Amino acid sequence: MSLFHGLSAFPITPADASGQVDAVALCRVLDPLIEAGVDSIGLLGSTGSYAYLSLTERQRILDLVLHHVVGRVPVIVGIGALRTDASVALAEHARDAGADGLLLAPVSYTPLTEEEVFQHFAAVAAVSDLPLCIYNNPSTTHFTFSLPLLARLAALPGIQAVKMPLPADGDYAGEIARLRAALPDGFAIGYSGDWGALPSLLAGGDAFFSVVGGTVPQPFLRLVRAAMSGDAATATRIDADFAPLWDLFRAFGSIRVVHAAARLLGRADSDPQRPILPLPEAELPRLAEALARLSDH
Repeated sequence: MSLFHGLSAFPITPADASGQVDAVALCRVLDPLIEAGVDSIGLLGSTGSYAYLSLTERQRILDLVLHHVVGRVPVIVGIGALRTDASVALAEHARDAGADGLLLAPVSYTPLTEEEVFQHFAAVAAVSDLPLCIYNNPSTTHFTFSLPLLARLAALPGIQAVKMPLPADGDYAGEIARLRAALPDGFAIGYSGDWGALPSLLAGGDAFFSVVGGTVPQPFLRLVRAAMSGDAATATRIDADFAPLWDLFRAFGSIRVVHAAARLLGRADSDPQRPILPLPEAELPRLAEALARLSDH
């Protein structure tokens, strides 16, 4: 089975205002994911504030996590960076440190061409034999992967999966069919955008890359397992209990919500990296109610 399968849970990175990780809090954040048995941990994704942390700190965080996890759950680490040489350095460090896989987004200030993105990925793939997932996240990178580009990248050694945004038209089955027709057999197709877990997995997605799975993993893992087994009734019932949290995600952005949730759950006392401001204090009772609704699962 592919590394990029099932629930990949993306935790926050508890850090101070200067971007220094709180190692003790990070372990408290990780422990529920390990205990729940998530299929992988997505370290230093968007939820993990990778774009706001120095390369040195990102390497240190990976070392800390691998030491804490000690092989109990596979670790996929984000290696997106503005410069190709920085992503290459992160990929080399991840390889040497013992990470299980890589997640690469085409981060840029100047809009990138398809050829620039291809060469960026090719440079990373050339230095590491770790399986790599393409991170297609146009809401943050302002770059959208075309189907021909995805097919071209899928031919590179080691590139085994794509993390897709939710389709604007809601046609998950149609998009997955188009992707499968263009990509090699066994190439994993997953989605992110937590309120889209139910429809994407029922439509045949291989994986879900989840923000909330990195905060309240047990109920979300039950949703994922039910949806992937075709038990639409159970998955739909669980998804309904997440609805208040989805509303908060849409209104305030998931990173603000899950930082506040980590504080309410007693796992980490840290805010998102500035200039991102925390969830407004007036919304905390609403968040507490949304979390309490999930506690029965």
